[in-house]
This record gives sequence, C-alpha cells and structure tokens, in this order.
Amino acid sequence: MMTRPMLTSPMLTRPVLTRRAMLAASAAIVTAAEAPFARAATPAGVAVMAKQIDDVISFDPAESYEFTNNEVDGNVYRRLVGPNPKDNTRIAGDLAEKWEISADGKEFTFHLVKDAYFPSGKAMTAEDAAFSLHRVVMLNKTPGFILTQFGFTKDNVEKLIRATDAATLQMSLPIAQAPTFVLSCLSANVGSVVEKATVLANQVNGDLGNAWLKNHSAGNGPYQLTQWVASDHITIDANPKSNIPVGNKRVTIRHIADPSAQLLMLQKGDADIVRDLTPDQIKSVKASDGTSVTSSGQGSSVYVAMNMALPQFQKRQVLQAMKWAIDYDAIATNITPNTYVVSQSFLPSGLPGALTDKPFKKDVARAKALLAEAGYPNGFSVKMDTSSASPYGDIAQAVQADLAAIGINVELISGEQKQVITKMRARTHEMAILYWGTDYFDPNSNAQAFCANPDDSDASKLRILAWRNHFKDDQLTAMVEDAAKELDGEKRIGMYQNIQKIARERAPFIILLQKISTAVLAKGVSGFVIGPLPDYTKYADIKKG
Repeated sequence: MMTRPMLTSPMLTRPVLTRRAMLAASAAIVTAAEAPFARAATPAGVAVMAKQIDDVISFDPAESYEFTNNEVDGNVYRRLVGPNPKDNTRIAGDLAEKWEISADGKEFTFHLVKDAYFPSGKAMTAEDAAFSLHRVVMLNKTPGFILTQFGFTKDNVEKLIRATDAATLQMSLPIAQAPTFVLSCLSANVGSVVEKATVLANQVNGDLGNAWLKNHSAGNGPYQLTQWVASDHITIDANPKSNIPVGNKRVTIRHIADPSAQLLMLQKGDADIVRDLTPDQIKSVKASDGTSVTSSGQGSSVYVAMNMALPQFQKRQVLQAMKWAIDYDAIATNITPNTYVVSQSFLPSGLPGALTDKPFKKDVARAKALLAEAGYPNGFSVKMDTSSASPYGDIAQAVQADLAAIGINVELISGEQKQVITKMRARTHEMAILYWGTDYFDPNSNAQAFCANPDDSDASKLRILAWRNHFKDDQLTAMVEDAAKELDGEKRIGMYQNIQKIARERAPFIILLQKISTAVLAKGVSGFVIGPLPDYTKYADIKKG
C-alpha cells in the first residue's frame, strides 16, 4: 500500500523471500524454476491474505486500538455481546446468551454460555469475563476509556463488575447510562474475554499479562495468535477447543505495502485474498476469470487534523477556510473511486444519527476571504504528517495542492501508519491526515472522539482525537456527555445531529471520506466476510475450492 512513486526494487523482492519462509513453515515447497507468472497455489488448509499491516502495535485487547490488530482480535477473541449479523445497529448475544437490565438502567446481569473453550481446554467462566474487564480498567491503555467513561476505576471495578457464580456476571454502573450505549461499548474489542489463568501465568511485574499478550493470545474465539513479526506477517491457527468450525486451520496475513505487489500475488496464486488494490486494479480483476470482489461500507473515516497548539488553528476562520479549500469530489472521483466516498460528518453513514449532507465544496475565493479575516491574507506554512500507504499519500498530495491554492504551504512528512498515529498521540504533530475507525456502533463513539475534551492537560483520562489536537470546547463536551445519558432514543439521535452541525463550524477536523472496504478473492475462494467495523470482519468461513 505504499504510494507507487516511492517504490523500490527491494519492496518487490521482499515478498518472495517472505513467502518462502512462510510456506516452509506450512510444509509447502516453492521451486527456483517456478516461472515468474506461473499460477501457483497456497497450501491446503491455509488462507493467505495480502494486506497493509504496519499499523499493528499490540494484540492485547486491553491495548489494541488499530485496524489490523482489532480485526485479528475479532477472530481470536469473543465478547459478551456483538452486533446482530442481520442488523449491525442492534446488539445480539455472543458469550452472553441473555441479560437483564434494571429499571433504573444501572444494573446489568449477564447469563453466560457454558460451552466456550480456551485452547487450554478450560471452559470460560464468569470469573474470566470479570477479570477481562477489570484488567482493561486497571491497565487503562489507549482504549481503556471505553469502559472507564462509565465511572469504573482501579479502586471500584472489582466491586462493580463481579462473577456471582460460574455462569453469571453482574455489572453495576455508578451512573445510569443509555443501555444501548453500554452494550455497544461491551461489543468493542476491549470487551474481549481472556483466560484469567493463562494471562496471570504470563504476567511480569504485575502487568496483568500485557507484555505477553502483545504478541500472544488467550481467547476462546475460533483462532489463536501464533506469530506476529512487525511489518512482515501475522499467523493465526485454529483454536482446537473452539466449537466454531473454521474453513482453514491457518490464516496468514502478509504485510504487502504496494497494491501492485498484492495484485501480482493474486495473479500468481500466492495469495487467496488481497485487501488493498487500487480502484483501477479492482476494475481490472473484475474481468478476470474466476476472481470475485466483495465490499462493505465501514464506520471508518479519513480526516485531516489541525493541532490547535498552533496559533493559526485557534482561529475559527482558518479552520473554516481550510474546509472550503478542499475539492472533496475530485479526491473521491480521481483517487478513491469505489473504495471511499465523500463524507463530511464525524458520524459515517450507517451509524445512528449520521448527517449525510455535504455542506462544504471547493470555493477558493471564500477560503481566501476567511484567511484574510483571520489575519493571514498571505497564508502560512505548516507541516502535515501522512501515512505513505495508498491511498493516503495521494490524498495528502491533493490536500496539499488545494491548500496551496489559498496560500497555505504544506510540507508533507511521510511515514508508516503507526509512526503517524504515535506522533499524534504524543500531540507533537502540526497537521496530520489519518483514518478513524468507530470503536462501537453507537454515535457516542465518534462524538466523544471528535468533540469531547474535559481535560486538556497531559493528565487527562480521555486522550482521543479532540485531546490529541488540543480542541477543548466545553459546550460540545457537555453536549456529548448529556447525549450519552439520554434514555429517550429519538431525542438522543437529535442531540447527536445537533452536535455534528456545531462540530462542522468549530472542530479542527476536515472530514473527507468514508471507507468502502473491498477485498478481491482468488478463484474458488469464498466465505470472507467484511464487517462494518474491522473487528467484525470474519475469517472462520473462508473456503478454498
């Protein structure tokens, strides 16, 4: 997924070497006499996927907060609840076969299934589920706020979330919240259940197994994590004790940064599924014999962030000028056709309450007037971090050109996705172009991320997008908090629509696009299901003809 002009020959030769090492581990043989375009075949029982995976930081569900690791975790772990397969905006049971909620909305009682087994052979109990939620709060890593926002702390979580017997989990909320909001948060990756005994057996210096779980797993999903080599490959193998059948005993995900290299792997038979082809490549393979294309809209947005630590971004007119400078339709039409669509609200289409209108369009005269009004008639210079992966590099260049037209000189700084993410989390960026994936299918997820910042200090407990960009708007923060507590569903949706309108005027974010996730499957391959969020994408039903 590297931008094509940056390609070098080592990038093209590296996949062959990696493939030999991977196939050797799977008892397959590749001969040196193999013709460059001869169609090979991936090993029987092994699904090989080519994908950009350099965003991975950790597979610990208490820490994982990126696309690739969340997707893998979704196939390694199970949660109390998850999205209804027939309607992703509704919640269905997973490890919880049923639950009750008290009239005041503060008490949740989950009755668990009794046939969910870890690879160790041990059946899951409510104690495992309670421990899993406890460690999220106690570790308080990046996604920990998804649970701590309900009032859980290191001091109270063991009392408020407890196993009352082997199959019953009791959860008490300090403050009543909308039940759909609570259940949606439990469907997020932080709600994954780990095996308590295995995790504690591998803890070091009281880290609750965090270091070990970065590259191991202890879940009761259909697969278990076998190996991760950063920016190279991920291997997961079937959980031999799971009662969820799988079509392949192994799934290998190879880091192939360039879409052209992915296409070549598909053509040679070195990959069963490729995930990052360009729109033109997807169009070409649609005409290929036997290949198939599957796609799904996802709750993922591409956005430009402006760090309000910089004085120019503290001017609302500057933020508006930049939003009116962008040619959104040209980016979607020329760079991301069929893979991303224009979206200008922080709630992607499909989420409850999402605004689907598009109020901004390229208007150079209007943008220049706003800059002059802000005191920058000649513009200014700024640096923008961007992933070098496709399509982000090309999108960044288009944004750079559009902003140059109104006098803003943008210097692009390219790097791996995890480098850009890490820099933004440290709040050391000036501008950045990245993606944001909804954590759970409730409007609070993105409303909180883009608008809520109750404490802008380094000691803040909520360190997501608004905090990372020093965007502190007390009115919006209060509106987000009020909406999360509103029990009237219809009224709650209206509150989120109002928040989106205000954020368009004030927030230092240019929402550009919504992702349409697309995968191309080789001849005879079927059953790959793309979810509305990465961690709802499923591998178990992949079959090879």
